[in-house]
Amino acid sequence: MTDRDDFIATLNDLIEVSRDGEEGFRASAENVDHPQLKAFFMRRSQEVAASVQELQGLVRSQGGEPAASTSLGGALHRHWIDLKTALTSNNTLSVLNETERGEDVALKAYQEAAEMDLPTHIRTVVVRQLEGAKRNHDEVKKLRDAAQAEADAHS
Repeated sequence: MTDRDDFIATLNDLIEVSRDGEEGFRASAENVDHPQLKAFFMRRSQEVAASVQELQGLVRSQGGEPAASTSLGGALHRHWIDLKTALTSNNTLSVLNETERGEDVALKAYQEAAEMDLPTHIRTVVVRQLEGAKRNHDEVKKLRDAAQAEADAHS
């Protein structure tokens, strides 16, 4: 079994990635005009925030200190969303493309964590949150594909 320090580090990595997602969804909500899409992004941001709290609780239960910030890559990604949105004419498609890219990162991190030899109670949470990351990714991809089809129809 992976030792305690290793799975605390893994959980902290997931906390950072999840905080990136929380902030990324919030930034996405700020960069779209469509009310339903804005609401979708805000809901996802709140759901990911709840996941972060759950991961933080696991870290504390193992005697660790939860990560307190987002990753540098996540901060750079959010700034890229802002820049790309400012430079393009189709805000929604650009935001969805960047949001999907962020969700690709989260999905990969959760898949790697789920493959680790973790204690059962931690593995259960990681696998459940992996399923949530898959749902988020798939929903964003579906929205992105629809926005792409709409943009192509108007070209």
